[in-house]
Amino acid sequence: MPDTPAYTLTPSYDDNPRLRELVGRLRAYLTEELLPYEQAHGITAESALDRPTLEHVWRRSAELGFYGISLPPELGGQGLTFTELCALKEELTASGAALSHSVLGDMGGPLRVGALLKYATEHQLERYLMPVVRGELACCFSITEQDAGSDVRRMRTTATPDGDSYVLDGHKVFSSAAPVADFAIVVARMAGTEETYSAFLVDLDTPGCRVLEGEVPMSGQRMEGDLVFDNCRVPASNLLGETGQGLRIGIGRITLNRLLHCPSLIGAARRAWDLSVAWSKTRVAFGQPLLALQAVQHKLADMATELYAARSMVMATAARADRGENIAVEANMCKLFTSEACFRVADQAVQLHGKAGLTRGHEVERIFRTLRMFRIVTGTTEIHKNAIAKALA
Repeated sequence: MPDTPAYTLTPSYDDNPRLRELVGRLRAYLTEELLPYEQAHGITAESALDRPTLEHVWRRSAELGFYGISLPPELGGQGLTFTELCALKEELTASGAALSHSVLGDMGGPLRVGALLKYATEHQLERYLMPVVRGELACCFSITEQDAGSDVRRMRTTATPDGDSYVLDGHKVFSSAAPVADFAIVVARMAGTEETYSAFLVDLDTPGCRVLEGEVPMSGQRMEGDLVFDNCRVPASNLLGETGQGLRIGIGRITLNRLLHCPSLIGAARRAWDLSVAWSKTRVAFGQPLLALQAVQHKLADMATELYAARSMVMATAARADRGENIAVEANMCKLFTSEACFRVADQAVQLHGKAGLTRGHEVERIFRTLRMFRIVTGTTEIHKNAIAKALA
């Protein structure tokens, strides 16, 4: 009887020829080009990002058909389903590439604006959003403030109508991609109101707008910045959607982001699991490989089970989104379960690596720090539970 092949968490997608081909090409690009490029230029996950480096990845990814691949064909994409997009996003982080976030356009690119295209006027499409799709401009999304995180209605950045303009005043924090962006999508409260919010396209070189270097998060990834508005005048034509649609635009984007973050977390945890399996096979303790110890085998079994459950949950929800169903509750469930499960996988990976896993700069240590963040980023565990419970009431 032939030996049963070793179990792997790496999916094959044999039932989807298009996806199998896409994933194969993506894996080849990551291993044969992007990772060697990062090594040659000393780029790590904690390197400060610069625009020329990102543009190099954008251009090459566009040449290979990945940049903006999720957009509809009429906008230059391939109209990927959510299921297919989730599969590609998992592969990106599973590779361990520091610049993986730029391949599909997460970092200031098409994935950041794709859900907003339906709100844009023809002028906004031509001036702002399509140049992002082509990799000519980069954008950031800005809704969070120091006292308005999970409770976004506490935001105090205001937009005051003034003739054919709006005047923005306030301070936004934790704006991903702000250090390399050309413009921002900013959600602000309409001056003189308490519950009316609107979204604006703001050129970051506009007088009265400043980009400040943000705090470095525990992951070490320097991708965030603050936006400060002081009498910043924005043309009325830069209102995205209609007055009062700001929270719908912002929260709608956040809901989709919650689902699409999940495969990235699974990919990172899968990387930690792969590293742990390899380590357990080669690390010798008490005269035998760690993998021979039942305690270690059980840890790896638990890790694999959690990842299988998380991926199954996310893919089932993505399939519902592909059918046009409302996934607001399920997106919260996915983000809740996946962020907690993947963090547990990373925690076990550190435990299996022993003191090596505690060493600053070790890959499993970095994955641990990154996955710890996502129990808070784009919605805390508690916020997700609140949303789920509210839907059940």
